[in-house]
Amino acid sequence: MEPAGHGPGAGGTAVAGPGDRVLTVPNAISIARLAGVPVFLWLVLGPHADGWAVALLIAAGVSDWLDGKLARAWNQQSRLGQVLDPAADRLYIAATLAALAIRGIIPWWLVAVLALRELVLGVALLALRRYSIGPLQVSFVGKAATLCLLYAFPLLFLGSHAGAGALAARVIGWAFAIWGTALYWWAAALYLAQARQVIAIARGGRAPGRGQAPLARQRHRGDDGAQG
Repeated sequence: MEPAGHGPGAGGTAVAGPGDRVLTVPNAISIARLAGVPVFLWLVLGPHADGWAVALLIAAGVSDWLDGKLARAWNQQSRLGQVLDPAADRLYIAATLAALAIRGIIPWWLVAVLALRELVLGVALLALRRYSIGPLQVSFVGKAATLCLLYAFPLLFLGSHAGAGALAARVIGWAFAIWGTALYWWAAALYLAQARQVIAIARGGRAPGRGQAPLARQRHRGDDGAQG
């Protein structure tokens, strides 16, 4: 089968495939979500408008689900979207952690524990790229970890205030944070074991295709921001 735009009768006009698109609705949603990060930080660290900050976090979470849904439904997946989507997720997690720590709502050691996990996976990704292997498949544990943390952050913000409702939010928020952190590192351990396996296959010269390991695949919209 010949590529579109290069076969007989194509008239010599190349047609951009879905992976080359830039101006798509899902990409616009991802860019809008990225633009909300500095607004979120200002709301939390400036006027301490925690209600609006939590609303923005909820909107960001809904938009994260929406852009993936639209990309699949309208066949608007793109390479840019594969970069923007996880970048927005990670920026929101990083911004929320920093804001919570600066406000004294969570301890800095928790920030360090989560940041160290990202550093470990970053080293693993560099090792994979050395063998021309892309990001590995996202695990269910990694998705559950990200979901727990995204539930924990708004609840911890609400729990920083006085009242019975705030106390309940604080207890539930810390439960999600503890479970999310534990699952985050469990997912990292699974990712490292998988990376070791595919690198061993690549070293043995048994990896099929052009360096693409059997357990590796490209990230698609709808995957969570966490690897592993």
